[in-house]
Amino acid sequence: MSSPVKTILIADDDEDLRLLVTVTLEKPSYRILTAADGSQALDAAQQCVPDLLILDWMMPGLNGCEVITQLRRNVKTADLPIIMLTAKDGQESQELMTSLLLAGFLVKPFSPLALIKKVKEVLES
Repeated sequence: MSSPVKTILIADDDEDLRLLVTVTLEKPSYRILTAADGSQALDAAQQCVPDLLILDWMMPGLNGCEVITQLRRNVKTADLPIIMLTAKDGQESQELMTSLLLAGFLVKPFSPLALIKKVKEVLES
């Protein structure tokens, strides 16, 4: 019996990073969608409600934290698992990410293997 295809939305303003994450996670059991900024991410998440959102913290327009705040207010997306990608690694950043009820976070630069491991943890839990 095959498992259902999981939809992953990748939101990052860096086109190269979106491509890296897409290629890293590309497999038949994942359907990959992408967004180039926070507004696109919010729209896409509300329209299709993915199984997982991989979200950059610092983007133009709506940043990752603002996207999360809006998603948490919507009944359809309130429980959406989110992995935050960030260049910030301080204690204050980690406390903020904990308060946002994230499924996890990865500090840039991260290894593709760490990304695969974190995604599997979230989608298979």
